[in-house]
Amino acid sequence: MTILDFPLWLRATHFLNLLFISLLVRSGFEILSAHPKLYWNDDCAPGSEWLRFTRKQMPAHELWTSRDEEESFSSWIALPGRKNLGLGRHWHFLADVGWILSGLLYVVMLCATPEWRRLIPTSWSILPGAWHALLSYLSFHIVITPGRYNPLEQLAYFSVVFLLSPLVIATGIAMSPSIAARFPWYIRIFGGRQAARSIHFLCLAAYIAFFVVHLLMVILHGVNSEMALIVLGDIHAARGPLGLIVGLVGLGGIIVIHIVATWYSLKNPRLVQRRTQALTEPLRHALFGHGGSVQQYAPEDISPYFRVNGRPPADTMYAAMANDNFASFALDVDGMVEHPLRLTLAELRQWPKQTQITKHCCIQGWSAVARWGGVSLADIMQRCRPLEAARYLVFYALDDKSTSEPDPAGPGCFYGTIEIALASLPQTILAYEMNDQPLPVPHGAPLRLRVETQLGFTMVKYVRRIEFVHDYRHIGAGQGGWREDHQYYSQEAGI
Repeated sequence: MTILDFPLWLRATHFLNLLFISLLVRSGFEILSAHPKLYWNDDCAPGSEWLRFTRKQMPAHELWTSRDEEESFSSWIALPGRKNLGLGRHWHFLADVGWILSGLLYVVMLCATPEWRRLIPTSWSILPGAWHALLSYLSFHIVITPGRYNPLEQLAYFSVVFLLSPLVIATGIAMSPSIAARFPWYIRIFGGRQAARSIHFLCLAAYIAFFVVHLLMVILHGVNSEMALIVLGDIHAARGPLGLIVGLVGLGGIIVIHIVATWYSLKNPRLVQRRTQALTEPLRHALFGHGGSVQQYAPEDISPYFRVNGRPPADTMYAAMANDNFASFALDVDGMVEHPLRLTLAELRQWPKQTQITKHCCIQGWSAVARWGGVSLADIMQRCRPLEAARYLVFYALDDKSTSEPDPAGPGCFYGTIEIALASLPQTILAYEMNDQPLPVPHGAPLRLRVETQLGFTMVKYVRRIEFVHDYRHIGAGQGGWREDHQYYSQEAGI
């Protein structure tokens, strides 16, 4: 092998890197479409965004929800497009796993072979060299350094591999509600969750910019010779068109994968949900599992504006209860328990009250801080005494999505499930207060679940009943919740 050669492992990881990053970019746009605004503050107050990808303006004097801010990005841009946040997240996490594994293989092989000398700078002289190379390119002169990268290329590749890629992983982790709740210091490194989200987006933009410039350099330096190196690993193969042909076939294969992934996601969303989850859920559960939240923000951190996701129940029974301050409301706790309970709101208020100031992280991307007051689920479980075989709590809501939403994603009343391990955590409560006031109707009165290590959609509002079960597959469509059934979300949402 000459110094001009690229070994097979390097060419293979280069191809995989392109595949997985392209999947990450498109699925990332799908995730962004759910809340197409970026902030540097965690309050996400309307109008405080520094960048937006929507022309929508929310009404000033009527109820609107964060779903009204959502955009439908084209499937030419987003994977799969058409307001499919749940599926976009599944593809994003699957591509994450593939990208990180191929990246680890690349770094291990790079450090175990002489190839590291090609990529890793060993002298500060690379900085003036890179500057001179940049000036040459800007003056439309090609910089040729036979047998190695020129200083600008070396610095760019090193930065992408060892600076940009770790940063995109670190900021992605910072958007996990589980990490934010268990290690609040971590998100402060980036200036907060929304700052991490903004940096994450800028990393995406940097990858796209790098790809465009990289492609331009391949063209300027000679397509045949560059493609021969990239796909065949041998500069001498540039005498014929073989490198270009193989390269174009490889790029065509990536395009086909994108087309099939998009088409199949839109045609068979349930199958894609199940198969991607089967690959990613064990790892996600292990990394973002059931550690307890230690959040306790200061009163001055409470957000002046707290978005609403979803509209209140529209039926007359709920309206009558709300008009009566929920005096007639009763919470049922049953299923696999020794002592079923039926508790009025007044009775729940007599129990020991737990308060906490925590950060709410919505699956759409926005966040806000509020003070919650309510009853610990651990206290409820202590009184109802779940049977040993009970593994999940099912929270049934008063909210019939068929009537409460103008454009419902599916029929029936909202529900959600959590594992008993999550229910047992110290900051898992049934809240009846928000910011020292009775829980407002738009935010889930009379009761809403708070599980501070999870995304907001798991925190069921308008709770009317809790059922302890061994398995949730017989409930609804069997996916563990209304959004899981109809919008293909994951049952557990620590990230």
